[in-house]
Amino acid sequence: MKKLDKLILQAFVGPFVLTFAVVEFILLTQYMLKYLDDIIGKDLGAGVLLQLLFYFSVLIVPISLPLAVLLSSLMTYGNLGEHQELTAIKTSGISLTRILRPVFLVSLVLAGLAFWFNNNIVPTANLKAFSLLWDVRQQKLALDIREGIFYNGIPGYTIKVDKKEGENGDLLKGVIIYDHTRNNGSAAVILADSGRMFTRYGGQYLSLELFRGTMYLEQPEARGQNETGFARQAFDKNTITFSLASFSLDRTKEELFSENKMMKNIPQLHAYTDSLHDQLNTQRTRLGRELSVYYTYLRFDTVGQKTRQRVRKWKPIPQSFLAPITDLTVGSATDRARNVRSFAASSAESLTNLQRDTNNYRIEIYRKYTQSIAVLIMFLIGAPLGAIIKKGGLGVPVLISILFFIVYYVLSIIGEKYGREDVLPVGAGMWMANAILLPIGLFFLYQARHDSGLLDVEFWRRLPAKIRWPFRGYKKAL
Repeated sequence: MKKLDKLILQAFVGPFVLTFAVVEFILLTQYMLKYLDDIIGKDLGAGVLLQLLFYFSVLIVPISLPLAVLLSSLMTYGNLGEHQELTAIKTSGISLTRILRPVFLVSLVLAGLAFWFNNNIVPTANLKAFSLLWDVRQQKLALDIREGIFYNGIPGYTIKVDKKEGENGDLLKGVIIYDHTRNNGSAAVILADSGRMFTRYGGQYLSLELFRGTMYLEQPEARGQNETGFARQAFDKNTITFSLASFSLDRTKEELFSENKMMKNIPQLHAYTDSLHDQLNTQRTRLGRELSVYYTYLRFDTVGQKTRQRVRKWKPIPQSFLAPITDLTVGSATDRARNVRSFAASSAESLTNLQRDTNNYRIEIYRKYTQSIAVLIMFLIGAPLGAIIKKGGLGVPVLISILFFIVYYVLSIIGEKYGREDVLPVGAGMWMANAILLPIGLFFLYQARHDSGLLDVEFWRRLPAKIRWPFRGYKKAL
């Protein structure tokens, strides 16, 4: 490797690692905020939270790579241009394309790694992340007994506390507990002046130690003699223990989530897409046969000779006799038409949903390619643009990178939506963002090779004259 390549790669590695880490952190924060309501208040523990953070950070690697390459390549060549190193290299007879080659080769390797990562690692991370997120969503909120509010989070019990004291709120005043475990109303009611709350056996059980209270137990056999039907029992100290098993995180089998499109690699997606195509073609073929039962056909050419003779000898029937038959026929035809319309609407909706599912799986196939090629396109935009603007650091490069990434992101969403809704072919919709940004990158490369002052005021002032110049000769020829 030549010294020039080492110089450029050393200037690229630092900004790339930094920008990739920053982009990962920003996107991960945005990703976690989306599911914040499902996580807060459930006492998940550090282990579960770290798993979610790790899986989500893996998921956003294919999104982070293009932006990191764009920003780091722009910063690298911007720094070289700002310190006149780029000019010195050019004056020694080395072309710009040769200067861009080291980072281009690294970007090519990153694009290949992004494709492999997107096809092999991301599906597994999706399966782990969203199966865990499903279990987190199903988990109940952590134990939270509040003052003056009836709490029924523990199955079979309702608890009310007038006041909580102590550093951890474990000292209770005015405790009422309703026992519904027998499924016949409040079989037992416990009143206590005060109490103490604590957990046992590693948080698996909650104990309430109650002081100076009364327990009322229902006695159905005593209802004839006692109006209340309750037996009263006073106590100075009583301890009640509740199981907290319902608050633990129960894991669902990951195999139940494996059929989702995000959990499959390209061969699996192709196989599933072919299956959906077969279902779609089968339903379309079957639709004509199922629709034919709603129609009744009379083919006169198949009617026998005697029937044709009867038709020839047919005489008009009085209108009074035909009126009931006509009404019956019209009503039958109306019912058939209504059934046809209902069947056609339901069949059209079923076909539309099946087509949309097919498009969704095809979108996932194209996404694995488009996100990888986006790494090269972002390099093609960032590196020449950095050589043009000759500005390093985190100022102008960050603003330009965010602008182009937003354009890429919006175009990707639009193309994906158009492909899903069949406004465009799925392939055209998914490649739309890359197809639009590729000419922009080639334009920047052309301008950088010709030392264009793309961001200079004079360049834009002379641009209209350059555009009009070819048409002057054409007008003179006319």
